[in-house]
Amino acid sequence: MFPLFKENVRIAFFSIRSQVLRTVLTVMIIAIGITALVGILSAIAALENTITSDFASMGSNTFNLQRYDSQIRINGGEREKVNPVIGYREVKDFKENYEFPQTKVSISFTGTSGAEIKHESDKTDPEASVLGVNENYISNSGLNVEKGRDFSIFDIENNNNVAIVGADITNGLLEGRDPLDKVISVRGVKFRIIGTLESKGSTFGNNQDLRVLIPIQVARSIFTQPEINYNISVRVENKEMLEGAQDEAIMTFRNIRGLSPVEENNFGLAKSDDLINRIFSITQYLNIAAWVISIITIFGSSIALMNIMLVSVSERTREIGVRKALGAKKNTIAMQFFMETLIIGQLGGLLGIFFGVLIGFGVSKAVGFDFTTPWMAVLWATGITLVVAVLAGSYPAAKAAKQDPIESLRYE
Repeated sequence: MFPLFKENVRIAFFSIRSQVLRTVLTVMIIAIGITALVGILSAIAALENTITSDFASMGSNTFNLQRYDSQIRINGGEREKVNPVIGYREVKDFKENYEFPQTKVSISFTGTSGAEIKHESDKTDPEASVLGVNENYISNSGLNVEKGRDFSIFDIENNNNVAIVGADITNGLLEGRDPLDKVISVRGVKFRIIGTLESKGSTFGNNQDLRVLIPIQVARSIFTQPEINYNISVRVENKEMLEGAQDEAIMTFRNIRGLSPVEENNFGLAKSDDLINRIFSITQYLNIAAWVISIITIFGSSIALMNIMLVSVSERTREIGVRKALGAKKNTIAMQFFMETLIIGQLGGLLGIFFGVLIGFGVSKAVGFDFTTPWMAVLWATGITLVVAVLAGSYPAAKAAKQDPIESLRYE
């Protein structure tokens, strides 16, 4: 049994080598479909992995009060509803009046996304983001201090000129030196570095390591532009108390804004896991699109593969007659052509998987996603090429096996 199988494989490879151009074109057609499937699924998997890692660090027990609810639709390019910005007085009142147990409130704002950070004669390139934060910002945002310490309540209340910087700030300005207690300058104001953040990488082109955190009141004295929108983040220690904490936060902020019971909220509330679920619902459509594109291409490649095998059967009619005259059984003839189809299909699949993973890796690196090997996509691709080979090879193999040996020997 095994010697016969080995002989069929040898004959299949010999036939493939004798029709190199035709085989290469068929393999490439199959590879294009598999490349589209694996490439798109790889990029989507990298996107989902990045989103999950970014938001999971915040925890499912964290929620934000923000200017707009993320479910508000866009109509004709404009929001259906215009909410006022969340001002400093409102976030300060919220922090003072929100008294739900086992919670921590973080308030922050982005002073600028294009600040030039200086240390002695060196300066950052590109420019960095500067955020004004309170003592709970780092823990509520899922960040970790790699070296040094976090802000204390005394740093915030006393408006100390201290800063915590991202990994790229220390690598760029203080490469090879201990960053702690070094002095940096932001818009002419000097700050002493008390800590550095663990590297978070880049997400959607936004470098999270190129930022400086300073006490919120100090930041307000430096960045005085009007209509600054502040952020409120609430972390609940016990996840079972999350809904109660959210209800209390909504009531507290409604009272701060003086809303009557019949008025709708003019602010939004969002949980990190809700945002992940919404984004994943969008990526599902991308998955469907990937499958549709790939199935159309693979369907075309299966027709091409069947066609090449039918042509091969026709061209090798006399060979089939000789083999049958020498005692080859129908199953042996069928297996010969079926094995040839299977080898061509798997060559196309392997090539498509290679290029698909390569494309997914390239796209992930280009946009800053966390790439992981898409094993599920690879398994699907392997299974699909196997099914394509079986479907495309069955009819030509059966046709070859049914040929009459006498008529085949007379074929010219």
